[in-house]
Amino acid sequence: MRQQLVGVLMLPRASMLAAGAVLDVLNHANDELDMPLYRTRLFAIEGEFVVGVGGAAMVSEGTVAQLLRGQQLDLLLVLADTPLPENGFEAVLDALNQQAAGGAVIGGVGTAAWLLARAGLLDGQRATVHWPYTAIFGQRFARIVVSDHLFELGERRITCGGGTAVIDALLAWLQERHGEALAQSLASQLGLERLRGAGERQRVPLAARIGGGQPKLAEAVSLMEANLGEPLPTEEIAQLVGVSRRQLERLFKQHLDALPSRYYLELRLNHARRLLQQTSQSILQIGLSCGFSSGPHFSSAYRNNFGITPREQRSGRAAAQVLSTTNQEEDAPDERTTAS
Repeated sequence: MRQQLVGVLMLPRASMLAAGAVLDVLNHANDELDMPLYRTRLFAIEGEFVVGVGGAAMVSEGTVAQLLRGQQLDLLLVLADTPLPENGFEAVLDALNQQAAGGAVIGGVGTAAWLLARAGLLDGQRATVHWPYTAIFGQRFARIVVSDHLFELGERRITCGGGTAVIDALLAWLQERHGEALAQSLASQLGLERLRGAGERQRVPLAARIGGGQPKLAEAVSLMEANLGEPLPTEEIAQLVGVSRRQLERLFKQHLDALPSRYYLELRLNHARRLLQQTSQSILQIGLSCGFSSGPHFSSAYRNNFGITPREQRSGRAAAQVLSTTNQEEDAPDERTTAS
């Protein structure tokens, strides 16, 4: 088998964890196969370095411009860890289409599926994206079958969520090429207890975080998530799940370290932030759709929670401060910044 050329294109502020994971998995595969079958090359948008979340940098071996003029790859993985704009990255889209036309497998890690979708490379296929953006991704790209799974292996396409999901996706891809024994061996070398399948969901359900013995709490949170636009009073939520208001408040404080009203507010604000980052809806429309009675009310609550206004969020000011912590803050509503 001829040597396989793998390109790893890191967008600005991409996850160094994901980049390191790709290199690690393929290096281990080479060792297991006892041959340098997979040769990796790191690409940046431009310049000699790629800067990831937190400011850490890696030396690139090429740029998108060089990728457009260079050698045909066998696999091109695009890494992104923060929300991507509706426009821009035209050279990246050209590179994706060029490599796909040449027969390369194209992959999107984290939020990078957005670019694959914009390039038309996911039409009619199943795809996934980092879980906080699944709903918005599905609304934006109606021709894609969007899932909340860890990863999806399609027709010469790979998409996966953020964090370590890229390891699972690559192991599944390698299993298709070399068999289960190799994948199992690599998983063991990487310290994984088992191979996780594509059908497993990204987001850890609330019941798993708080324990299966809290059905009333899980039901209350589900009611909140289903009613972001017209928030339910705490008293009504308590009645619907069959507990008193005081009992509900105790459950939230004990397991989520917040009163129901505060937890509910942060669910709405996190959803509003995703809409600001990923849609062209007006700020007023977003505020109203997330249960805020007016523009000033929405702006004040947003600023108190995130330290910037919705307008500043959309314009990109203070982006480094907010986007560097996007994943940690959105992994669970109870991992929060200060709110009032």
